[in-house]
Amino acid sequence: MVQREIKRKTRLYGMSAVLSAVVLISLVYFLGVAPILLPPSQAPVAGEMKTFASTQEIANYLNANSEGQISYEYAYIMGGGDSPIQTTSTFSARPEIHWARPEMFWDRPNDDYSTTNIQVYGVDEVDTVKTDGQYIYMISTASQTKGLGISDFSVSAVNAVYIIEANAQKSRAVSKITLDDTTHPDGLFLSRDSNQLVVLANKYIPYTYREDYAEGISHYSSEIYTCIDVYDISNKAQPILTRNFTLSGSYFNSRMIGDIVYAVVSQPATVYGNIVTLPVVYEDRHQCDVSPNSIYYTDMNDSSFIFTSVYGLNLADETSTLANMTVMMGGTSAMYVSPQNVYITYPGWDQTLGQYTSIYRVAINGVQLSLEAQGSIPGSILNQYSMDEYEGNFRVATNYYGPESQTSNIYVLNSELTVVGKLEGLAPNENLHATRFMGDKCYLVTFKVTDPLFVIDLSAPNKPKVLGELKIPGYSDYLHPYDETHLIGLGKETTESATGDFAWYHGLKLALFDVSNVNKPTQLTSYGIGDRGTDTSALSDPHAFLFDKERNLLVIPVSLALIDNQTTQNFPNTMPYGETVWQGAYVFNLNLDNGFTLKGTIAHLNPTLLDTKGHLQNPSNYYATQNDWITRTLYIGNILYTISNTEIKLTDLTDMTPISSINLQGYNY
Repeated sequence: MVQREIKRKTRLYGMSAVLSAVVLISLVYFLGVAPILLPPSQAPVAGEMKTFASTQEIANYLNANSEGQISYEYAYIMGGGDSPIQTTSTFSARPEIHWARPEMFWDRPNDDYSTTNIQVYGVDEVDTVKTDGQYIYMISTASQTKGLGISDFSVSAVNAVYIIEANAQKSRAVSKITLDDTTHPDGLFLSRDSNQLVVLANKYIPYTYREDYAEGISHYSSEIYTCIDVYDISNKAQPILTRNFTLSGSYFNSRMIGDIVYAVVSQPATVYGNIVTLPVVYEDRHQCDVSPNSIYYTDMNDSSFIFTSVYGLNLADETSTLANMTVMMGGTSAMYVSPQNVYITYPGWDQTLGQYTSIYRVAINGVQLSLEAQGSIPGSILNQYSMDEYEGNFRVATNYYGPESQTSNIYVLNSELTVVGKLEGLAPNENLHATRFMGDKCYLVTFKVTDPLFVIDLSAPNKPKVLGELKIPGYSDYLHPYDETHLIGLGKETTESATGDFAWYHGLKLALFDVSNVNKPTQLTSYGIGDRGTDTSALSDPHAFLFDKERNLLVIPVSLALIDNQTTQNFPNTMPYGETVWQGAYVFNLNLDNGFTLKGTIAHLNPTLLDTKGHLQNPSNYYATQNDWITRTLYIGNILYTISNTEIKLTDLTDMTPISSINLQGYNY
């Protein structure tokens, strides 16, 4: 019945698409321009969620529904034995759902030290640096070069986790966890009592060439694993590995709520020799395969599939093992986590309806994982900030590319991931650059020539509407709440081109927006940094963005590019890139009265490489200094800690006076 309905709708959508094309061509012919076309009324409809009965059924499904299968093998490198894995996957609707109002940024308690910049209060995000106010826990991936000639020159990473005593009078590295060169650390979690440290990492086994004479073919095989290592750090000087979980597949993302760590791992679902390699969990030297009847799927054709597994680990129970829930889907692209749910999305394409995004909701209650809903919406999602859960609804911002137009859109979905409200057709033919949901408002930034900042009302979920709009030069790629009625924007300065419908972008731009009058948002002030080519890692990784309203403190890492006069003269009609001459941290005082005031800058670059202005004498040496690039900053009390792969510097925030530094390569353990 469901299949017949889907086929009927597909025929209708196909006829609609043909008629729309005829109308479009006619309008272009008579008017000379293409009209703005809204996204289709609905995205592809998935069938009922089901589970497999056997590995053979999975193989049959993959052979029938996917294209271009690639050999992708996992070798059982951890040894034999069996270990039951706690599997709590279910698919059932809850009769009634009560989701608490999420606390906002301005609700947070005022600690005397900074924490990871997170999206949702109470949901910690994995990061390369953590602190408890007394110690700093950090990942170092310092590059190491070997050889001098072309034939023997190589670059490798020296991966380690350091525990640093933060006390200004005796700051030092107290211990080091060394990782092998095939293990790349992705981030850390710190338990609430600071006695356990979780290290999440990808482990890569190099490609090997194999000939399978029985099949008459040759192929390459590779192995990628995700490692979850739990260390007892009650004695900071002697970390002890207490639990190790190795999961087949590559690490995608993770969160921590209370004592529970949630990790998402992706593994290609492929068939080789009519055999499917299922996700595997190794705990110490014991192995357990995920059962086929615990793997969910839906009847939607795709070019390829992956196993997406959600794992839950309770740090408070040392005897507990991993809880698991696996879905076979088309991919993973973004993730949003609230205190009650994990939302995983992936982009798709339908020949009739165009691009769409599939969304899966996994309910979480401790280590109980329950797949509860699947839905889809037109368009693609930019990142995790394009999603938000509020008062039982899930709000999403997408960018939709049609045959002749591009629009930004807002969708509101209920707990079953059914669309209950939408606002489509925003900013025709402009790119979506940033989204921030705050309570019953959404702030949206698009850009082509100027930067429209939209204020969108979501107080009536079934009828989203635009309240106000601000158009200014430049754009923001990241929006951060200053308070309930003000936003900080981080992006790029721009200049409208004299020829063509576009704009040149320049250096970085910090902006402070007043949205207290929702109908007339304004830019209170802005601050520009550098020339074209200037960048900050905070644009792609907001964990590098440090802001504290009570301290009027804003810190971002900056790669500074400058254009000299000769370059400007040589390219008078274009906008050339500058040369990167410096990397470090910009430290600002920020308040509503005075805006952005630069307190000072901090760099870890070798002073012998710098000129009298503090810039690199030879800009071509920039990439050779990457071990000295500041990637994170944090404060403890009135001290700012700037962190690179090989050094930590302590600076007094009162007058920006240097206090001391810790050379991570200068200690013997």
